[in-house]
Amino acid sequence: MHSHSGSDGLGTLVIAVDGSAGSGKSSTSRGVAERLGLRYLDTGAMYRAVTWHLLTRGVDLDDAEAVADCAAEAEIVSGTDALTPTITLGGVDVSVQIRSDETMAAVSQVSAVPRVRQQLRDLQRSIIGPGGIVVEGRDIGTVVAPEAGLKIYLMADPSARATRRAAELTDLHEREVAAVQADLLRRDRFDSTRAASPLSAAGDAVVLDSTYLSLEQVIGEIVTLARERASR
Repeated sequence: MHSHSGSDGLGTLVIAVDGSAGSGKSSTSRGVAERLGLRYLDTGAMYRAVTWHLLTRGVDLDDAEAVADCAAEAEIVSGTDALTPTITLGGVDVSVQIRSDETMAAVSQVSAVPRVRQQLRDLQRSIIGPGGIVVEGRDIGTVVAPEAGLKIYLMADPSARATRRAAELTDLHEREVAAVQADLLRRDRFDSTRAASPLSAAGDAVVLDSTYLSLEQVIGEIVTLARERASR
């Protein structure tokens, strides 16, 4: 047995990044994975893919049984390359469709169905496998990977977040900051109050407020923490 150097530690490290909508989870998680040469998994995209699958099948979203049954048939494959993450449904790239307003509006309701969460949790755990991955979502540090070596909970001030998210969306839709803020708060409230694995910070998570930090600063902070954990 050779002694573990820091890089070996990174190869098995699981970094869980949870947090509120619009806190910068995706850009942060991808940036960290890229800097550390780790795989990357966006669990939110998986929930959106299931939601898109249900919408195309015309399933009544108020019928939890039908939702869970139909969701079980969705063949979702998540590419874990941080530079070019992909998501396919039945072999078809759905990265554009899952960002539609329709999908975004319905995803919280679909995500609240316990059987859907269970199905995706199993899939997420199989992707995480031996580690060496940055996983972003709502319940990674609490439910999906409670053993994760580094748990980050990202948060940001809602009005600053809304401004940032609106700026991100400008090229797609001219959406008002106020509407975006209301939507972010609605999603957080919904995701924080659902019975099945609600959004909350794990007790052992490092809480990072990204409101007044640049993306590079947040990434740097997490990269430093990861290297410390990996060399232990």
